Amino acid sequence: MENTKDTNRQFDDALRRCRDIFSHKLEDYGASWRILRPQAVTDQLFIKAKRIRTLETTGESAVGEGILPEFIAIVNYSIVGIIQLRNGYADCKDMTPAEALALYDGVAAEARSLMLAKNHDYGEAWRSMRVISYTDLILTKIERTKEIEDNDGRTTVSEGIDANYMDMLNYAVFGIIKLTEAGESC
Repeated sequence: MENTKDTNRQFDDALRRCRDIFSHKLEDYGASWRILRPQAVTDQLFIKAKRIRTLETTGESAVGEGILPEFIAIVNYSIVGIIQLRNGYADCKDMTPAEALALYDGVAAEARSLMLAKNHDYGEAWRSMRVISYTDLILTKIERTKEIEDNDGRTTVSEGIDANYMDMLNYAVFGIIKLTEAGESC
């Protein structure tokens, strides 16, 4: 029970950290991401996850940034992806930062609820996983998402794109928690 309380707090802390970055980027760029079609969001997620895997494999960063900022970006792009799926993409910025943050907060709350339900059923199993597993699972979810996108969103028995984005978001939050516990900073 104590671990679950820690998980809830750590999850909230990680989401606050991601939201803070998202909010600052809204100040800099507005909701410019509104022009992204879902496939472009999936490709952005791929770029971030691929960079994490490269850093995990080589241990070297040519640009001086570590893995943690990439997991934060995966959380934020996953939320953007869900917003885009629900609202469609636009030809220009069509919402205020306040509107974008309200949508962000709604998706983040859904992700937290999903995490609570799955964490209950899986009994904190994520805590025994390695960070590289989160990376590989995110990359797998991206490949699945690409297949679904290539099939015009149709699935036979599988969950849809939104569920894959939500899983990527939650795996990335677990990565943030584990890296923060290990002392990694941005």
